[in-house]
Amino acid sequence: MKLALHLSYSGPTMALDVAKIQEAERLGYDSVWTAEAYGSDAVTPAAWIAARTERIHVGTAIMQIAGRTPAMAAMTAMTLDALAGGRFRMGLGVSGPQVVEGWHGQPFGKPLVKTREYVEIVRAILRREKPVEFRGEYYQIPYAGPGATGLGKPLRSILHGRPAIPIYLAAIGPKNVALAAEIADGWIPVFFSPRRMSMFREWLDAGFRAAGGDRAKSRAGFDVMPSVAVVVGERVEECRAPVKARLALYVGGMGARGKNFYNELARRYGYEEAARTIQDLYLGGRKAEAEAAVPDALVDEVALCGPRALIRERLAEWTSSGITTLMVAGNADAIRLMAELVL
Repeated sequence: MKLALHLSYSGPTMALDVAKIQEAERLGYDSVWTAEAYGSDAVTPAAWIAARTERIHVGTAIMQIAGRTPAMAAMTAMTLDALAGGRFRMGLGVSGPQVVEGWHGQPFGKPLVKTREYVEIVRAILRREKPVEFRGEYYQIPYAGPGATGLGKPLRSILHGRPAIPIYLAAIGPKNVALAAEIADGWIPVFFSPRRMSMFREWLDAGFRAAGGDRAKSRAGFDVMPSVAVVVGERVEECRAPVKARLALYVGGMGARGKNFYNELARRYGYEEAARTIQDLYLGGRKAEAEAAVPDALVDEVALCGPRALIRERLAEWTSSGITTLMVAGNADAIRLMAELVL
């Protein structure tokens, strides 16, 4: 199992802990991944990191599909990959309706159809086999719809990029996970529980079967890369606190009632009552109570919290689950401990 370093999007101020990133590279981490929501973007930090490292691969977890045309995403990937010496990995995701419609001003639509079309166009641009033409439900290249001049023509990228830049998809629902297995090179799940790997494996296998042909033979090369919060400390409850805050935000507030993918995931894990309570409290403005309502058991399923010995013991559940890369979110002590235990 490889290790990756996960960097969240910024808060009110933008800063990168370059020393921690370079330490991860020195320790043997395979990759480092940036993020975006509706503040800092994922691409600029990735370029900044690539310029300050030598070996570690740099990825986006994730570039929001609504924020860029497929052509712009492909151009960005080719440019970064070339400047980084072939070290870029493209992580993509649809985000959620609140961000897609409330921030990017785009219709959320059908995420499965949109993602499939997007990846197909990106891959066609990277391959450069011919000028790109595409007619889909969401994307038409050249554009010929309302307001078109009629002057658009199929084009091929001027830049000869690496055709096989890896594409990862962020997904947590059954159909989205299956799609990742079918069309992508890797899968990025959030709030992943290794105890539920049999459930995820069913979804992944459905995607591999749907791919058919040679793709069905490439399961060994598919990167299963969940993110995990690692909080090291002597008092387990104190270590759980930041994870509870993040779970409360996502399960409770990152989506509307009836349209919150993270809430649905908690319910799939068997925490139906807790998921409902957390959402009610969070949407009611009672955030501290929502955090307190997050079950310790849920935290312990999706994060590694506590003393070094306990983390070492619980890590076995992750290493034996079949994941191929563990993407660590934590401070310098956490990334050093994980390197000590895994690499």
